[in-house]
Amino acid sequence: MQRGDAITRKAERLAKLHPEAPAQTLARRLVKESNGAITLHQARMRMQRQFGQHGKKNRKTQKPTVPRPPREAGEILAMPKSMAQPWTPYVLKVTGPIGILSDVHVPYHSEVAVAAAVGHLKEQGLSGLLLNGDIADFYAISRYMKDPAYRDFKGELEAVRGFLGWLRQEFPDIPIVYKTGNHEDRWQHWLWQHAAEISDDRRMSLTAWLDLDKLDIELVDNQRPVMLGKLPVLHGHELPKGMAAPVNVARGAWMRTLSTCLVGHSHRTSNHAESDMWHHETACWSTGCLCDLRPDYAVINRWNHGFAVATVHDGGAFDVQNYRVMGDGTVRSA
Repeated sequence: MQRGDAITRKAERLAKLHPEAPAQTLARRLVKESNGAITLHQARMRMQRQFGQHGKKNRKTQKPTVPRPPREAGEILAMPKSMAQPWTPYVLKVTGPIGILSDVHVPYHSEVAVAAAVGHLKEQGLSGLLLNGDIADFYAISRYMKDPAYRDFKGELEAVRGFLGWLRQEFPDIPIVYKTGNHEDRWQHWLWQHAAEISDDRRMSLTAWLDLDKLDIELVDNQRPVMLGKLPVLHGHELPKGMAAPVNVARGAWMRTLSTCLVGHSHRTSNHAESDMWHHETACWSTGCLCDLRPDYAVINRWNHGFAVATVHDGGAFDVQNYRVMGDGTVRSA
């Protein structure tokens, strides 16, 4: 009797650990764990009892561990619907020069660098403008240790709205796309932690809080790439983790994607090209930042100011000009 109780406990444990597994599969495992003390038929009946599938009489007298709805003999189950969300790129459908600004970190931006970048872009006759993540800093809702003197989230929001309004003023007639970076992700993460019940309300979205509809600025979230012709643009935080910070950020992006792409995030300007055995060439670029280069959390770093222009041609071919901004506001090609 004691041995039977031990086998029953094993059956209960297997049912709880693997509630969706077929009873036959678990029965084989029960036979193995019981060292052959019961037959496969006996094990299958025990597992069926755990799932409430072993006859009407047993369902009335024995409460199943993991009840399952009864099925007709020979019934074929359908595959459950997937909850996975599609990961599709956002396509900016314009040709001509497209400005790319990344890592401004308002309100901790560099006024000199931002003015130099925007001034240069205005001379290019842009067809579009891509804000490639971390335009806002959202310091006050960061999960990291924060100085209480700087925890003014309302002030940060006002500064970001002001910056976006100024950009729309400087570029009144072209599409502006705002791709979120890891710092914008802080908003969604803060909502999930502190206000999960209303986190999916549209009025709680960044589009609403930053007045993007009023400014005719389109938000791209969920780490989706933005396609400028055939050039995929990522902020950079989407790339696989676990690889040491590369000396050349652009080469690091290539090693993670094995694809042509342009990224920000690392606050460093770099370029890299590779070709395969068929001499099909891929190239990657990383852009500099437009924020303060000496923040409290990284006073010593290897950052530089910069931005880029991608000129998209008919058919999707493109050219990339990667720029650095010097300390005096001079713009130079990388």
